[in-house]
Order: sequence, then structure tokens, then C-alpha cells
Amino acid sequence: MRSATLLVIGLWAADARADGWSAFAEIASVLTCPRCISCHVPGDAPLQGDGGRPHNMNVKRGVDGSGTPALRCSTCHQTENSEAVHAPPGAPDWRLPPPRMRMAWLGLGTEALCQSLKDPARNGGRSLAALEEHLRSDAIVNWAWSPGPGRQPPPLSHEAFVARFVAWEQAGAPCRSAP
Repeated sequence: MRSATLLVIGLWAADARADGWSAFAEIASVLTCPRCISCHVPGDAPLQGDGGRPHNMNVKRGVDGSGTPALRCSTCHQTENSEAVHAPPGAPDWRLPPPRMRMAWLGLGTEALCQSLKDPARNGGRSLAALEEHLRSDAIVNWAWSPGPGRQPPPLSHEAFVARFVAWEQAGAPCRSAP
């Protein structure tokens, strides 16, 4: 009886892990879309547009992630989107992650992205619960689903994205499929 119980528990754990990994694959589809990946870069220059081209005007991250003293992000990016197609988008506190905490995802595969997201040294010092709150309520995160004229939102709705994050978190935040 004990071995049968252990087998059932093992199968349940494997299913939960597989479901969690499946949820993360959907999360990754959002985190690597142009709305997110343009600012989550390893270098100091953000990208722009759906094609990920280098940002105009030699824009740089700066010491706080909000640009250099001569060219702050808020110089062009206001607190709301412009109504003109392809004009600078906007959200409160427009910024890149600061240089000490780049949260760089550009070029990472799904498993490496997962590991990076779980690592407080690379995710802004956040626990999974704090990441969930960040994804739910940060204004710049939420901007991605209302990116303004001429830009595509992420492939999942915000509600589905957060739900998939919660499912991944509840499955133990696996970073690969069950063996």
C-alpha cells in the first residue's frame, strides 16, 4: 500500500511540475515579446519597435535606469501614451531596470529565463510573491497591455499572464519539464 501511495504522489508531483513548466512557457512568451524585451537588455541601450531596433538618439540606461542626466527617459516618454501612431509610448515612471539589477532576458532560452526570474540577484531582489505583485500592479508592466497606437500587446491578456504566473508559482516554479 505504501509503494502505491508513493507512486500516486510521485505521479501527481510529475504532473504538477509538467503543468508548472507549461505555464512558464506561456509566461516566457510574454517576457520575450517586444513590449518587455526592449528594456530587459544586457547592455545599456534599450531597443524600440516590434523589430527590436536600437533606440533612436543613442539613449542609454543611466545610473538609475531612467536615462542619462542629459537625456532622461521622461524627456520623451510621458506618463501616458501619445495618441499618434508610433509616437513615444508612456506610463508613470518610464524606465529600464537599473544597471545594478538589469533583469536582462534578451537572448535567454526559456530555461535560462526561468532561472533568471527566480534568482533574487537577477530579478530586482524579489521573492516569487513579490514578483507576482510586481507583475500584477506595476504601472510600467501593465502598460504593455495598452501600448498605444502602432504597437502589439503581449500574446496573453494581463489576466491570463498573472494566472499563468500563479500556476507556475503554485507548481513549485519549475524551470524544466518533469523527467
